Amino acid sequence: MSNRIGWIGLGRMGEAMVKRLLKAGHAVSVWNRTASKATPMAEYGASIVQHRRDLADFDIVFTMVTTTDDLMQVLFGEKGLTTGSSRPRLVIDSSSISQEGSAQIRDLLEAVGVGYLCAPVSGNAKVAKAGKLLMVSSGPKALHDQAEPYLQAMARKVMWVGEGELARVWKIAHNTMFGVVIQNLCEITVLAEKAGIPRHVFLESINDSVLGSMYTRYKTPMLTNLTFEQVTFTPKLLLKDMDLGMATAKAYGVAMPAAAATRESVARLVGRGHEHIDFAVLLAETAKDAGLELRPEGVKMSDGLES
Repeated sequence: MSNRIGWIGLGRMGEAMVKRLLKAGHAVSVWNRTASKATPMAEYGASIVQHRRDLADFDIVFTMVTTTDDLMQVLFGEKGLTTGSSRPRLVIDSSSISQEGSAQIRDLLEAVGVGYLCAPVSGNAKVAKAGKLLMVSSGPKALHDQAEPYLQAMARKVMWVGEGELARVWKIAHNTMFGVVIQNLCEITVLAEKAGIPRHVFLESINDSVLGSMYTRYKTPMLTNLTFEQVTFTPKLLLKDMDLGMATAKAYGVAMPAAAATRESVARLVGRGHEHIDFAVLLAETAKDAGLELRPEGVKMSDGLES
């Protein structure tokens, strides 16, 4: 018998991931705090529920929200998912939250008989849409095995990294590197352009070198044509993740000088008011520091995500 699947949180990532589940033939019921974001999902076959508690008797409920506080509110706040007489069998959370917050949520869920998996992802909404996410989970292995078919419907690869909150540590490490890589990519791109190499030529060369990655490829069109208003991830969200990375490094006694410098650079982006455009605006700010005024190059570049 098929499991009843619920989903809470329809930002850019949540929407793309739900569409992958629906495309794979799974029935999904969705709820979002801003109801207008949920309504369009009906066109893709999702069922829209009016209250998050309407998902309480489902087998599996995925959550994809912004902060630990948001997740606590969704699950345990007034009329929260687990506050009634019915509760889901399993909650799978794909949000980027702290290890400590996740452990607290696990304790609260398990105390009321609800299973819990952390299942963060590598990739943005465009990557999710292309079916090229990596999903990493932690928690009881038996629960991972039960959930794996649904995770696989949304990802190119699924990995279980261990018990407890280890997937949170993985995500924090991943997003810390995410920040450091974009910082360095922007720096070297400005260096190359100021020396005379056209930006699109340099980025293409990096993508085809041993240093190229899915990440450098899918940021290339934006960095080439300065389309920062096409938001995949904001500086404010990246700053949150860099802070999580630095806090985790402190907790485990690991020095991360490159990450520390990047954190300050991202904080400067936020301080300059770049809160609602893509974090790749770091390229323009780095260029200004070098006395270079960037212009869109008007060159069509592949993002590497085409099938």
